[in-house]
Amino acid sequence: MNAFDTLPAVKTELNILLADDHALLRRGLKEFLQDFLTEDGLTPHITETDSAHSAIDQIRTGAWDLVILDLNLPDMPGLEVLRIVKSLQPSLPILIVSIYAEQHYAARAIRAGALGYLTKDTGPQQLRAAVSRILQGGNYFPPPQSEQVSDTMLDRNTPCAHDLPAVLSDREIEVLQWIAQGRRLTEIAEHLNLSIKTVSTYRARLLTKLGMKTTAELIRYALDQQLV
Repeated sequence: MNAFDTLPAVKTELNILLADDHALLRRGLKEFLQDFLTEDGLTPHITETDSAHSAIDQIRTGAWDLVILDLNLPDMPGLEVLRIVKSLQPSLPILIVSIYAEQHYAARAIRAGALGYLTKDTGPQQLRAAVSRILQGGNYFPPPQSEQVSDTMLDRNTPCAHDLPAVLSDREIEVLQWIAQGRRLTEIAEHLNLSIKTVSTYRARLLTKLGMKTTAELIRYALDQQLV
């Protein structure tokens, strides 16, 4: 019995978008997905993209059964991509596969609309279980993350108690990521569609909340926390 026997009328042809900027990883994921989905009697059509803007364009114009999204795309912070995608297609199933540890981003990604979160050191069986579960309309979180996910974490109005750094908002983390990449405030404002004044305010909040005084300290913090 395969993972889809419990469904009386599952689609046999699946359109999957794979968004990751590492070509070798995309190739490995694509081959693995094709192999196990074919074993389960399905016909996957997998489209690859290596940038956030391309992924958003593909989602805006296409019909997808699953999006597998990296949070570390080079042209836009992943949580921002996720929010844009969910605004375009609120019911679109999204699985996050990221280099970032669960404690940093899992709860935030879940709140933004992802149905599952895996790190890139995940084994193939966990990936298979995650994809199968999400295609059936469920959520997937690997141990020990699954034990931490609760109704409180899924509530968008409740602070991310399990998510680090908890003192920062999603937008502040996005601004921090851009700063840590060496982007100028004008660039950050353009990418996030904000005014320079607003971005400067976010930078000031970051310094205050983290007890820091310089941009260099923010960059070191982001690197230490593996936020970039």
